[in-house]
Amino acid sequence: MAQTLTPRQQHLGTLASLEAQGDIQRLTPAIDKALETGLTVNEIKEVFSHLYAYTGFPRALNALGVLNSVIQERQKAGKRTPEGTAWQRPSMWDNAADALKQGTTTQTRLTGHPFNYDFCPQADYYLKAHLFGDIFAGTTLTPADRELVTVAALSALKGVQPQLEAHKAGAVNMGNSSETVEALCQYLSQQGLSQSDCAADANAGAWPKGTPNTGYAQYFIGNSHVAPIQPANLTAGETTSLPLVNVTFEPRCRNNWHIHHGARQVLICVSGRGWYQEWGKEAVELYPGMVIDIPEGVKHWHGAQHDSWFQHLTAHIATSGPQSNEWLEAVDDTYYDKLTK
Repeated sequence: MAQTLTPRQQHLGTLASLEAQGDIQRLTPAIDKALETGLTVNEIKEVFSHLYAYTGFPRALNALGVLNSVIQERQKAGKRTPEGTAWQRPSMWDNAADALKQGTTTQTRLTGHPFNYDFCPQADYYLKAHLFGDIFAGTTLTPADRELVTVAALSALKGVQPQLEAHKAGAVNMGNSSETVEALCQYLSQQGLSQSDCAADANAGAWPKGTPNTGYAQYFIGNSHVAPIQPANLTAGETTSLPLVNVTFEPRCRNNWHIHHGARQVLICVSGRGWYQEWGKEAVELYPGMVIDIPEGVKHWHGAQHDSWFQHLTAHIATSGPQSNEWLEAVDDTYYDKLTK
């Protein structure tokens, strides 16, 4: 990833993702770090101004307000804050016909073909004349930069997958390599910034991610994390009679086929998308809110889908006899990949 994604591109993606999520708390240090390591004030202004078309004015203005506050704090601390190349008002703004013409050309390049949204002519005009005309006319960011910023912002939003996929292709058409675009998406996931694969929920959501599941790593393909959940009403020294653990699976991570002896297992899905399968049955897609009750002695496996983080709570309810896990063969890639086709 380091060969295809520069530190500057990492900062652009981070700021765009946090702006899109409205995460003011994390945006403040992220802006400070970006200014400290290469981005300029005017570049960051352009990032947030550009994104209003995708995330709305409220979040764009909030982000610009955070930037202003960071600049003031850096000035008080005597830190150098690079302004960068001064913003210039595009001459295109004085001629609506020019904006529409240039925007149509830019949109055609981005999509790879002429695009006319005849279903809603007013939206078609806004896209051509304003978004791809007025906004793209700014020279502070390159068209390639703008599409990386857009991909990062859309990755941070839920329910916009069609637009995300379109702009990933558009980012390549505007001058980025496909490796760079994929590296950006991977970086955002690793940083817990992406919502397209539920990384934001899994890394900074309501349920703790916990620590690497090293004790059982030999029985998993991919990386998982575990976080014991303690009831809030326990006093010091007390233990719960029903231990509850949150298990976080990274994309493609799953455990081996296994059998629980002396207990049944209950899975409560809390974020992301996963799979559960019993031996001899079809795999079941898992989503937040689903509950799986696994009888004692049933051979099964569970884990994340290929393009999503996944979390479930798990509890074991004693039945009879000693409790143990019987770990069996792995769910190999050939078998697992068939579930995604």
